[in-house]
Amino acid sequence: MKVSVDQNLCYGSWDCVHRVPSVFTVVDGFGAVVPGREDAGDDPRVRAAAEGCPSQAIVVTDGRAAGPGM
Repeated sequence: MKVSVDQNLCYGSWDCVHRVPSVFTVVDGFGAVVPGREDAGDDPRVRAAAEGCPSQAIVVTDGRAAGPGM
């Protein structure tokens, strides 16, 4: 599972960084995924951070690209 932060939604609460500092960091005042940790979406703490993100900016996906018609 892949994890990312939608920079268009994030408003910089840094809640993700406080919850899982090994996966999330702050870049230019906004939450971001630590380089190399994009595959951490299976971590229950990451899922909890996504569910608790006040701006709903954390995205967890299965990592597969959507095909035509999807």
